[in-house]
Amino acid sequence: MTRVVLMCGPAGSGKSTVARRLEAQGMVRLSFDQEAWRRGIQTMPLPGDVHEEIEQELRARLVALVADGADVVLDFSFWSKRARLAYRDLLRPLGVVPETIYLATPRAVALERLDGRSHAHPDDYALPDDVAADYFDHFEPPTAAEGPLTVLGAAPTQ
Repeated sequence: MTRVVLMCGPAGSGKSTVARRLEAQGMVRLSFDQEAWRRGIQTMPLPGDVHEEIEQELRARLVALVADGADVVLDFSFWSKRARLAYRDLLRPLGVVPETIYLATPRAVALERLDGRSHAHPDDYALPDDVAADYFDHFEPPTAAEGPLTVLGAAPTQ
């Protein structure tokens, strides 16, 4: 059966570190940050229209990969229950129940990581301090009621 993992956590929580580990084990990693970087965008947050365009492309790639039987890790933030539900609804007709891996990283750790980013590669976007704090403060942690859930502590930096 095809496996799809929703990486979940605020910016700086360690999602990309864990997602790259899963990629090294054979999963295909889809990432907003990588796609934005590929397009030459090196600042975050993305403008709404660009975010929507990238999301539509990644959704189409996800559906195609699942149809081909590939295991996929979605290296997104999935900051809201609504976003997680939208992807569960997308995958349900394909016979896939995605699992959520939530990085329960303390606020101070996540914000410190973001502050220390050097902006050297696609998983290294910096955010203004106020935006990073706002993202963390408005993050909606997933619950087991949403579906399969694994909660991890702070992932070590690369």
